[in-house]
Amino acid sequence: MKKYWQVINIGIQNTLVYRVNFLFRVLFGFIPLVALLSMWRVIYQGRETSVAGYTLAQMVSYYLIMTVVDALTAVNEDDWQIAADIKDGQISQFLLKPIDYLAYRFCLFTAGRLIYAAVATLPVAGLILYYREAFVLPPDLATFGWFALSVVMTALLQFFISYTMALLAFWVLEVSTFIFIVFAFEYIAGGHLFPVDILPPAVLDVLYLTPFPYQLFFPVQIYLGRATGAELYQGMAVQAAWVIVAFLLARFVWSRGIRRYSAVGG
Repeated sequence: MKKYWQVINIGIQNTLVYRVNFLFRVLFGFIPLVALLSMWRVIYQGRETSVAGYTLAQMVSYYLIMTVVDALTAVNEDDWQIAADIKDGQISQFLLKPIDYLAYRFCLFTAGRLIYAAVATLPVAGLILYYREAFVLPPDLATFGWFALSVVMTALLQFFISYTMALLAFWVLEVSTFIFIVFAFEYIAGGHLFPVDILPPAVLDVLYLTPFPYQLFFPVQIYLGRATGAELYQGMAVQAAWVIVAFLLARFVWSRGIRRYSAVGG
């Protein structure tokens, strides 16, 4: 484990070199968030009823907590770097050393998330303070515990899926098409634009058969207290199952891809 802690340390140092880039990425990322919050406040203006079971406070809290979860779990450029390692032959060095490439990339992913979350802390705190009258806290401490566990599994699921998509570079020269397709599904079906449970029940039932709602939407539902009892336990079990499936798929694609890999030159 010592070598992987060292990888995290190196990853943090490398990421800090681009801390200004991270800051601007965070700040510009809040522009669509503020626009969405303003839109929903206009929608709720003058309404005495909720929208799809969401009060104004719950809807505002949904987007704020979604931003927190996204800062802690989103994959940024890791998939592109993995694909580049394969195409450029840089992955050869990992085949000759006692280090697992998946664990190595996960350590770098963790380092990036730690720095990004640290940089995003002040802007997110500022937004929560600004919308404090509409911000809701989890119902109890146990709910927050389930939320934290779900966020960890969300990060694992996000990473394993992106890692697997990047490994397609073993077969194709350009993986951007596959990555953008998966990102588009994740952005819509994962709840970035709107809570997916405002969709018709038939569509929602189909979405729950995919891993996308568990990449963002489900942990936010736990935080808001909208997933409780049997629904909570079932959702956690399904999310854990998707994490295991994604991990096994990542290992399978790696084992198949490495058989096709060849690097020449010095």
